[in-house]
Amino acid sequence: MAQVISNASVSLDGYIAYDDNSIGDLFEWYDNGDVEVVNKGDLPAFHLTRVSADYWASWTQSLGALVVGRTLFDVTDGWRGEHPLGVPVVVLTHEPPTDWSYAGSENFYFVTEGIEAAVAKAADIAGEQTVAVAAGTITGQALAAGLLDAVNMDVVPLVLGSGKPFFGSTPLDTVRLGDPVTVVQGRRVTHLQFPVLRG
Repeated sequence: MAQVISNASVSLDGYIAYDDNSIGDLFEWYDNGDVEVVNKGDLPAFHLTRVSADYWASWTQSLGALVVGRTLFDVTDGWRGEHPLGVPVVVLTHEPPTDWSYAGSENFYFVTEGIEAAVAKAADIAGEQTVAVAAGTITGQALAAGLLDAVNMDVVPLVLGSGKPFFGSTPLDTVRLGDPVTVVQGRRVTHLQFPVLRG
């Protein structure tokens, strides 16, 4: 069974974007090194430090599918049919788009039955590989439903003051996370992975 892991760049005060979905300097670490990382699709390459590039390669090579919400899908225009990570994308939405079509869009799956169904669809696609869950509302819903195995954070030394929280606005009871199993110090970013404790 695939592991289900949430991942995002996050400010020190817990935000993944401003209220208008802009990211400011949250992604500065994606271009502060010398190692070129090539995206799939039409987004340009970015440049990481060696330590962040090694971490990035380990993370992205484990992925088999990605779960996102409708807001991220709309903001990116569905990455024009190909996600930069080159994996199939499951979009949780109340209503699938009717006028969106790009080459590669057959690798996008629209699920309307809730977070459990979206994660199950992604797990079926991913097989033994990892299911990544985009941060924000989707992560909050997945955590509340007990679906997350771990939480990854690329913590950036930045205080946004307000914005979109890592876990969205889903009401959550206290969730205990274990000690980080991954701690990688990059340049202006710290890569962390916390296992979600059960019971």
